[in-house]
Amino acid sequence: MSLEPQEQFKKFITNAKDVLIFIPENPGFDAIGSSFALAFFLENSNVQATIVSGKKLTETKFEFLPRPKNITSEISGAREFVLSFDTSRNKIMGIRQETIGNAFNVYLTPEKGSIDPRDFSFILAKFKYDLLVVLDNPDLESLGQTYLNNSDLFFEVPVINIDHRSNNENFGQINLVDITASSCAEILKPVLENINLSSFDENIATCLLVGIIGATGNFKKKNTTPKSLLAAASLMDGGADQQGIIRWLYKTQPLSILKLLGRVMSKLHWEEKAKLAWANLSLEDFVQSRTTPENLPIILEKLQESYSDGQIFMTLYNDTPNSSLAIIKTVNTELLQKISLLFGTTVHDEILETRINESDLVLAAKTIQAKIENAQ
Repeated sequence: MSLEPQEQFKKFITNAKDVLIFIPENPGFDAIGSSFALAFFLENSNVQATIVSGKKLTETKFEFLPRPKNITSEISGAREFVLSFDTSRNKIMGIRQETIGNAFNVYLTPEKGSIDPRDFSFILAKFKYDLLVVLDNPDLESLGQTYLNNSDLFFEVPVINIDHRSNNENFGQINLVDITASSCAEILKPVLENINLSSFDENIATCLLVGIIGATGNFKKKNTTPKSLLAAASLMDGGADQQGIIRWLYKTQPLSILKLLGRVMSKLHWEEKAKLAWANLSLEDFVQSRTTPENLPIILEKLQESYSDGQIFMTLYNDTPNSSLAIIKTVNTELLQKISLLFGTTVHDEILETRINESDLVLAAKTIQAKIENAQ
């Protein structure tokens, strides 16, 4: 009799020694809260855990959270390569290594004569990681360069896929996909409690509550269900500080964010037909406000709050000298999914990113606007 996904998850986690946790390149509150919670849970269970994001997590709105030990944007040392020698005919008496310029040389001293090249072989060792957990991604390709640069890893190491999207491709050996859940955090909570309740502490409860509150817009969005409310109440009973989370996420805005919002408002364009409000930003806008493009999702939230007539909100900036990157938010997820199909990209935490091969931001905006209007 096959085990249910939750029991399979428990079995894999219990036997794991070194786990990689993958989140989107531009993670939202749910991905951050869920990954931090899982990392803390594994650390409490004496399991090595590393969170991998395609971009460095410099977002200031995550600073109030307790931070796990290992977070990286690149996977290094995942697999060893073995130089193997058959010593049945000739022993190796000594070995030394030397780096000369870009060359790394290994010198071997045979017991007699010289080494026969036929006694030499090159072996790929197993990956040092024994489990991969992918959070808040509909497919592996959504991990971007992280997946492309390490594709062998995903084929040779078991993958656990945790998501709440209806378009998830169930790409894992274990798929914890619940489209009725508000968030990955809501899915993770009972699963972790089922494995080992004693490893569940206040840090984990806080991180999971951040995921649920962020995904539901502080319980105001349509994806809020009695189940998510009960999960949140249970986490608060477990020590999560709801008021502190809300105060940080929704009340307190750093001066840098307010400066960037002011610059966006001063450059705002309104397209009546598409119900589109958009602004083009320069490098100087980020430098002068001491912000980064990672701050743009919260800027779009503020724009949505300010313009009741708007349906689509967008910022653009040059991510390379020859291209523009658009960050798009809409009043409802159905509209955003429809727009994502126009550009062949995916939605992460109610934010859509799409790249246009056009350095002129105004022309890039017109290209996007025309596509949207044709689809409306």
